[in-house]
Amino acid sequence: MSKAFTLIELLAVTAIITLLSAIVMPSYRDSNKHLALQRSASKLAQDLRRTQEMAMSAKEVSEVIPYGFGIDFKNSWPDYYILFADLNNNHHRDAADQDMETIKLESKIKISNLSPVSFFSVVFAPPDPITWINDSSSGVEAQITLNIDGSTDNQTIFVNNAGLISTD
Repeated sequence: MSKAFTLIELLAVTAIITLLSAIVMPSYRDSNKHLALQRSASKLAQDLRRTQEMAMSAKEVSEVIPYGFGIDFKNSWPDYYILFADLNNNHHRDAADQDMETIKLESKIKISNLSPVSFFSVVFAPPDPITWINDSSSGVEAQITLNIDGSTDNQTIFVNNAGLISTD
């Protein structure tokens, strides 16, 4: 008696593996996109917290202690945001400030919505730090919504004037 597989058994196993792969692959791709969205939202929240810590620690920039550190957002920049040092104490990014880092989002992840307006800066000013959103230090909450390009799946990051940073 032979202990080998027959051609029919090999074809049956191959068909089962092909069928299972066809079922699993589409959900695998979707979960990868969703995971990229979650990673990008976590990275943005982490960058906001890092900016807040830089303000609290009075980090020097070009041998000067800035009035604060912030992140600048614009709808016209859907795939990145800029971390900067506020050198002129105006609580938003302008030509007098120093850009420290341009942070690019993951592939196919975009900033789809900004609130309260289509462009603003979130600036943390020492020593507490005071949180400035759109040049206001009270009564404002910023919302940065990220989504997967061409999808309705999104993540929103919230920042309020108390310095609380959360994701939804």
